[in-house]
Amino acid sequence: MDLLRVFGGARLAGDVDVVGAKNSALKLMAVTLLAPGRSVITNVPRITDIAIMAEVLRRLGCEVTSEGDRIEIDVPDECGTEADYDLVRRLRASICVLGPLLARRGHVRVAHPGGDAIGSRGLDMHVAGLRRMGADITSEHGFVIATVSERLHGATVWLDFPSVGATENLLMAAVLAKGTTEIDNAAREPEIVDICEMLTAMGAKIGGAGTSQLIVEGVDALRPVEHRTVGDRIVAGTWAFAAAMTRGEVTVHGVPVAHLEIALDKLVTAGAEVDPVGDGFRVRMGRRPTAVDIVTLPFPGFPTDLLPMAVGLAAVSEGASLITENIFDGRFMFIQELVRLGAEIRTDGHHAVVRGRERLSGAPVSATDIRAGAGLAVAALCGDGVTEVSHVHHIDRGYPTFAADLTGLGAHVERVQAPAEPVFGL
Repeated sequence: MDLLRVFGGARLAGDVDVVGAKNSALKLMAVTLLAPGRSVITNVPRITDIAIMAEVLRRLGCEVTSEGDRIEIDVPDECGTEADYDLVRRLRASICVLGPLLARRGHVRVAHPGGDAIGSRGLDMHVAGLRRMGADITSEHGFVIATVSERLHGATVWLDFPSVGATENLLMAAVLAKGTTEIDNAAREPEIVDICEMLTAMGAKIGGAGTSQLIVEGVDALRPVEHRTVGDRIVAGTWAFAAAMTRGEVTVHGVPVAHLEIALDKLVTAGAEVDPVGDGFRVRMGRRPTAVDIVTLPFPGFPTDLLPMAVGLAAVSEGASLITENIFDGRFMFIQELVRLGAEIRTDGHHAVVRGRERLSGAPVSATDIRAGAGLAVAALCGDGVTEVSHVHHIDRGYPTFAADLTGLGAHVERVQAPAEPVFGL
């Protein structure tokens, strides 16, 4: 198992390119199940989760090949209907095959998903919505089993919360349902819009993309297409916060300002200069950041996936910040690791009070999930000495060239093999 050795004291400066969004590409791969034939997805990040999703599709009978940032998926006329536990437990996004397989085949068996340890993320809204569309859904021996007697039908579905996963599953099911489906309180993330654009190119009839109300008129069949994945706003946000934390100047390419408006506005409030530049934006910070309060909310609010970077910024800012997490109940799990770097943080439920310090200090820490790992590595740049971040495989799931990108921006980072843990006996 590898670890990252991060040497503190770096000021990040330069340009960095951001590829396609992990949270979109994975779902676009599932979208291809709706149309027999060969679909192509480009601007796909080369990360572990994409490889796992490719294997999920292969076991469903698809041919999947990749070269560079391009993936070709050839979907058979009758694809499989079961997603096995050994893969699904490693990738929560694989639950998104539930909607398209049910719509295409009329029955599906998908293991309960795994993924990051950031709190409970139930399937209640997925199940309730599909049931309103005529599905019979049960849970047995760790599997979600869904069937429909003839064909899913249109329905009005109100989501209790604008869940991205539930919106995606219901949207993919609705495009082949009979009649019109209305999804109210739908998620509005750019990744949802990306899925809508691919589905529309395939022949789907969708209104309201990017709003809280999606109107889907079902069609009899879809056709395969080629589609380019939207840029990863979370990776872009990571570099934006890294620039501010290290008092640097970084130009991020591949993600528009509109996809990160509130996050970038928080950086401006903290003292940074943010300017649109071509296909991205530039962040400059010439002094120590000023403390800002941050509350995570569904898009267009502050992204929960950037919370570790927000806490890291607060840890080196002047003053005290109140950080509130409203999406995942386990998102604060990484905070004790940040405290090991010298951060002064107190938590109470879904609130964290962070009192900033001029410098942090290097220490061994462990990544608990994708974004926590990236956040710890960036925070380590603001410390004295060397920090070793273990369980770096988490970072690999969201950042295809994380260490190389840091190095390209002027950081001193080494990826090394972790020493074997000692074995103790009696």
